Amino acid sequence: MASASLSVLVGKNFACIKIAGRANFASSPDFKALLDGLSQKQFRHFIIDLTECLLMDSTFLGVLAGFGMKLNPKGATNERGIELNNASERVADLLENLGTVHLFRLTQGNLKLPDDVKTCTPETINPSHEQIARTSLEAHETLMAMNPENVARFKDVTQFLSEDLRNIEKSS
Repeated sequence: MASASLSVLVGKNFACIKIAGRANFASSPDFKALLDGLSQKQFRHFIIDLTECLLMDSTFLGVLAGFGMKLNPKGATNERGIELNNASERVADLLENLGTVHLFRLTQGNLKLPDDVKTCTPETINPSHEQIARTSLEAHETLMAMNPENVARFKDVTQFLSEDLRNIEKSS
């Protein structure tokens, strides 16, 4: 399955990540590595441009929500936060239904970026089956920890992923 392409612009106080295509489990390890790398470089305000994001699955959202919790442990959106720009109605519904919308500031319209932004080329890690399974498991565990209603939604998924990881670890 084709996954999202990620492009990055950085400025003095922020990073803008454009997601085009399908934001799914396959692109989640790269997205997680990108967010962690930008955070390590002391970026604290993130704009996620979802204008060309066709869909977002629960794994990708779990990675995003986990990062939102790490950035703002108390869940308050402020200058240290994540702005989701031009989320489709489908993505906005997913944020609401899974109990993660409070972690983000939702905006609509054209982005107004300063002139001094620079393009960054995100590294791709070409994730292994194990990395994808581990990222997916962590993302779903995050969603279940955030909202008790998600436990019923994802308990079978997390059980499957846990078993898959055990089998991968046994065979390596």
